[in-house]
Amino acid sequence: MADSSFDIVSKIDRQEADNALNQARKEVEQRYDFKGTDADITWSGDAIVIKANSEERAKAVLDVFQSKLIKRGISLKSLETGDPVVGSKEYRITSTLKEGISSENAKKISKILRDEGPKSVKSQIQGDELRVQSKSRDDLQEVQRLLKSADLDLDLQFVNYR
Repeated sequence: MADSSFDIVSKIDRQEADNALNQARKEVEQRYDFKGTDADITWSGDAIVIKANSEERAKAVLDVFQSKLIKRGISLKSLETGDPVVGSKEYRITSTLKEGISSENAKKISKILRDEGPKSVKSQIQGDELRVQSKSRDDLQEVQRLLKSADLDLDLQFVNYR
């Protein structure tokens, strides 16, 4: 019998992220508590830039954006947010969306699988994803449960289940 396998990845649906940003922008434009604060949220390349005339308003815009991401099914673990920076008459918060599994995190996941996972499971790092193989599909499902319960600082998806 051939080995069963799946890939562990950390990806974001860019269209959903863009929709969340557009919804947040519309809400900020329409809400009364943002009137006169010059609050705005936009893409700047791959980064998301939040601007407002006070730190509290900038954080409120970030909160609106985070709630839209959650509604769209994007985990906040994939959002990396910087501290508010004071510019000329405005506060800026720069955020990025993390994609891919870094080699450090891939090694951490492999170590968890070696230490706590079923013994028949083999893992292999392939670029920014991790392939997990085993003869038993039950062991692969156990690996998924183990990684979902692990406290990792990235959002994981399990794809190519064969």
